[in-house]
Amino acid sequence: MSIDKKFIDKFVNITSQAALASSYLVGKKDKISADKAAVDSMRSNLNNLEIKGEIVIGEGELDEAPMLYIGEKLGTNEGPEFDIAVDPLEGTNFAANNLPGALSVIAITEKNNLFKAPETYMEKISTKVNEKNVIDLDFTVKQNISNLSDYLNKKPENLTACILDRPRHKQIIEELKKLKVNLKLITDGDVSGALLVTEDKYNVDIFLGIGGGPEGVLAAAALDAYNCNFQGRFLFESDEDKSRAFKMGINDLDRKYDLNEIVSGDSIFCATGITSGDLVSGIKIEENKFVSETLVTHKSSGLKKVIKLKQNI
Repeated sequence: MSIDKKFIDKFVNITSQAALASSYLVGKKDKISADKAAVDSMRSNLNNLEIKGEIVIGEGELDEAPMLYIGEKLGTNEGPEFDIAVDPLEGTNFAANNLPGALSVIAITEKNNLFKAPETYMEKISTKVNEKNVIDLDFTVKQNISNLSDYLNKKPENLTACILDRPRHKQIIEELKKLKVNLKLITDGDVSGALLVTEDKYNVDIFLGIGGGPEGVLAAAALDAYNCNFQGRFLFESDEDKSRAFKMGINDLDRKYDLNEIVSGDSIFCATGITSGDLVSGIKIEENKFVSETLVTHKSSGLKKVIKLKQNI
């Protein structure tokens, strides 16, 4: 089964409207309000769609997120059944401080085709190389770089790795420097970080490190359409994390997931720029219109492109 192409425009509009709502708060140093504006817009527009939708990746569980919480049912309760993953404002600090790379993101699959990920950290790795045993979470950094170098016929010093600039990555960053790999350090926004491997123009060969689990699932939906490689392993630190994972049906807490276990079947992915970044430009307001750019993928039709819209406010 494939998702009807008519939904592409509908979901592009939803992320564009959420991005616009959040854009009014860019640079105001208030990430909570910027996030709330995007959440309110996205939820209201999703509820107007003729779908039976369920949030599987959202703003958190019901006790911590009053809207777009995991398990929330959305839509008019007529039409196709969808699993929905959302990050209405990916890069809250970027929006609050008017820095590049804030996005409004959504991914949709048919029911039961999207991994229900708990709100926890995930060890992840993505590359454009989709051959088995070239890149693997279980390999050392050195082995991954050596394999990638051989496979791409590039010297390590001609490779670029993207990684979140966090104290937890100190060892990985030192190892990459030792191997003379070029580094693209990002401060936030690891959905877009993982997607920089999709096209040569971004000049990133590998994305790795520990980031948000929900962001990993969102990125996987787009990487799947690009036929890229992605692996993730959830990191459960507290007993509370572990019990939530068991409730969600995750029995093996140390398991490594391949991309096709995280997202299967057809999917639509949309990421609209709030502030301009590597993937798309941010919202621009011109008189009574706004211009948005959205990276869109639709797996079954092979659509992978940036859609630019000019709409009335």
